[in-house]
Amino acid sequence: MRPIEPNTPPNSPVWRVIHHPMMLLLLSVPMIFACAILSSVVGRVLKANHSDIGGVAAAVIGAAIFFGAYWAFVRFVERRPVDEFAFRPALPELAIGIAGGIAILATIVGVMALLGAYRVIGYNGPEILALPLAIGIFPGFSEEIALRALFFRLFERWLGSWAALFLSAFFFGFGHIFNPSATWVAAVGIAFEAGILLAALYMITRRLWMAVGLHAAWNFAEGGIFGTPVSGLQVPGLLRPWIGGPELVTGGSFGPEASLPAMAVATTVGAALLYVALRRGQFIAPSWVRRR
Repeated sequence: MRPIEPNTPPNSPVWRVIHHPMMLLLLSVPMIFACAILSSVVGRVLKANHSDIGGVAAAVIGAAIFFGAYWAFVRFVERRPVDEFAFRPALPELAIGIAGGIAILATIVGVMALLGAYRVIGYNGPEILALPLAIGIFPGFSEEIALRALFFRLFERWLGSWAALFLSAFFFGFGHIFNPSATWVAAVGIAFEAGILLAALYMITRRLWMAVGLHAAWNFAEGGIFGTPVSGLQVPGLLRPWIGGPELVTGGSFGPEASLPAMAVATTVGAALLYVALRRGQFIAPSWVRRR
């Protein structure tokens, strides 16, 4: 398997330097920060004026900001088509990702229920779904663009798939240590269960749609359907649950992502997808091995 290469003009030392994976990564960092700041400003304005609906609109606009910046970065800096967001397979791959995210969360919560740690005690109306939609849409796009489309892809092109998988999973988990109620158990859990799973989806398809769909649906289902905390954020859901028992079973106030059921279920799915990628020859060797 060959990585996605930038379109480097021949006999151009400047573009050769710019197109080194680490130079591209360094150039992308200020872009990501600028997108995050702009999205935050838009979010404050819209939420202040329009409450819950403003939060959903802010999430959509924030996702569009990240998408537009990434598209421009690939087209004008890497000088190539944005194959990671190819239009034709977008709907089917998004649908598969969304269905997979909901199915994985349903399985995790089902295991918690079997262990006596989760039961439904009431219901909420659909008017509470604005916040879960927002925390599904925005992280689904922004984090997948930053962590998979840039960080994983560029490290993979340089150091190979295994190193990129380890590094991206580590930073994805570490990035959640600053969330409310976060623990090192939660960070390690997210690194394994989501870092591996989402990278594997990208490796199989070499596109972002499926990973975006699964990430967004995971967040939405966790809070919006099952009413559990989402990475430390308290989110109302259609189901009002009673949650109790050991934190290793429930994830505590951080949510199921910090639980053993989530680690077991999601990591198993991620490992199975990695095996599919390996069998399909989707793993990339380090750059110095490819040069041989």
